[in-house]
Amino acid sequence: MTTGLPFDDYRQLLKTLPGPDMAARDRAAARNEMLSRQGPSLGRLGELAEWLSAWTGRDPQVLRPLVALFAGTHGLARHGVSRRAADETQAMIEHAAAGGAAVNQLCAANDLGLKIFDLALHMPVGDITVEPALDERGCAATMAFGMEAVAGGIDLLCVGGVGAGGTTSAAALMATLFGGDAADWVGPGAGADDEMIKRKVEVVEKAIAHHGTNLKDPLEALRRLGGREFAAIAGTILAARVEKVPVILDGYAALAAAAVLKAAEPAAVDHCLLAHCSTEPGMARAARLMELRPLLDLSLGDGEGIGAALAAGVVKNAALVHSGMVVRT
Repeated sequence: MTTGLPFDDYRQLLKTLPGPDMAARDRAAARNEMLSRQGPSLGRLGELAEWLSAWTGRDPQVLRPLVALFAGTHGLARHGVSRRAADETQAMIEHAAAGGAAVNQLCAANDLGLKIFDLALHMPVGDITVEPALDERGCAATMAFGMEAVAGGIDLLCVGGVGAGGTTSAAALMATLFGGDAADWVGPGAGADDEMIKRKVEVVEKAIAHHGTNLKDPLEALRRLGGREFAAIAGTILAARVEKVPVILDGYAALAAAAVLKAAEPAAVDHCLLAHCSTEPGMARAARLMELRPLLDLSLGDGEGIGAALAAGVVKNAALVHSGMVVRT
C-alpha cells in the first residue's frame, strides 16, 4: 500500500534493483582462466575483474573513478564521545579541499577524482539519545542528495564519511541491525581512551532504549540513529546500483549505511566491495555478518576515504592486468 511517505520511493527502489550481468561476468571468468593457465594464478585480481564486469555489464575497465566523502555533524558529540571538537569536521574537510590530506595524495597517485560534500555542518543532526537524528523527510532528501554523487559518467565509486561522533552513530546502527551488546560495537574512533569509550557505550545504550521498537524498520533506524553522511551514503549506494557503477566502501559510517540497505533488501549491496576493516573492532564483526571480505589489511584508522582510495588503485590494476595481458598461443 502506498502511503505517500518520503521513504516510499526508496522502499520501492529496493525491491526493483537490477542484478549483475552474468554474461559479462562469465566472459571475464573465462578470460581469467586462460590467463591463469599461462602463469601465476591471478587470485583476487581475477575476482576483482569479474566483479567489475558483473556490475558494469562490460569488459573490466576503470576510466572515471571517484572518491566521494560526505561530512556531517552529530548532536551526540555533546556527550564527549570524540577527541575531535565539533568544529574540527569543518577544518578536516577544508584541509582536504586544499589538497593537504592523505586522501589527496592517494587520489593523485591513483588518478582518482575527489569530491567532498559538506552536509550542513553548521547544523548538527539531533542528539540520538533524546530525539531522532533526522525526520523522515530530511533523511529522504539527504539520500536524494547523495544520489547526485553518481552523476557525470563515473565508472567506479568510493564512498566514505567524515564527522566527529560518526563512529558512535555507526555503532548504534550496527547494534540495532545485528544485535549484541553496545560494547561489542563501540571502538576507539579518533583515539578515544577508556573513559571515552565507556561514554560511547552509554550513548549507544541510551539511544537504542529511547527509540525502542521504532528501530525495527531499517530505514527508520537510519534516520533515527544515523546522520546526514549515513543517509547520503545510502542514497549514493542505491544510485550507483541503478547506474551500474561498482562501489568501494570505506569506514564504519559507510559500512553502517550499507548494513541498513542490506537489512532492508538482502541483495542491495551485492555491488559493493569493502576496502578494509579499520581499527574500529565493529567493522570486522559487521563485515563477517554481511559476508564482505575486506580487500586490504593495513591497520588504517577509520574514515576519510584512505582505504577506499588505496583499494581503487588495486581495482584499477586488476582491470589493466585483465585487459592488457596477451594470451600465449
